[in-house]
Amino acid sequence: MPLTLGTLTWLRAVDRLDLLAEPTAAAVSGWAAVDPAVADQVLVTEIDPGLADTAAMTEAYDLPLALSANCVLVSGRRAGDERLAAAVVRATTRADVNNAVKRLLDVRKASFLPMDRAVEESGMEYGGITPLGLPPGYRVLVDAAVAADHGDAGGTVIIGSGLRRSKIALPGSLLASAPGVEVVDGLGLA
Repeated sequence: MPLTLGTLTWLRAVDRLDLLAEPTAAAVSGWAAVDPAVADQVLVTEIDPGLADTAAMTEAYDLPLALSANCVLVSGRRAGDERLAAAVVRATTRADVNNAVKRLLDVRKASFLPMDRAVEESGMEYGGITPLGLPPGYRVLVDAAVAADHGDAGGTVIIGSGLRRSKIALPGSLLASAPGVEVVDGLGLA
């Protein structure tokens, strides 16, 4: 049964894998195979790709900003080794790259991955990068506030699908339990 959030209708992602980037589709399918609840709780909707950026999407589709979570890819070096991570925070906050991410990666400096590299390595479109389906080697750091119920958003969170033309909605607590996810207190700054 479809769900309505804002002015959008959401369907089971496993039934609309065409709306997910290839690595995201593989990750969702694989996750659903080991956790049957995923099939019913990970939803997808089609949007105008010109409205993929969070602020534009929430305004156009009558969604609370707090419902969305942003995913940024970050890198740092230690002793010549590169360390990579995805940081996922509610759209009402920003990722604490200079302190929390840097500390978690145990690097002197953490920086956002350049757009061309983020797109190439993730196999996803810029503006749609999601923590679901990232290549091995990326730590997936999710702010504890994403996993918790939020007054304006309840327990649901909207994330990228890997494509600009769609979005994924799922319980934040389910995202927190996704394979490889590390829940971090204080990852998002107001």
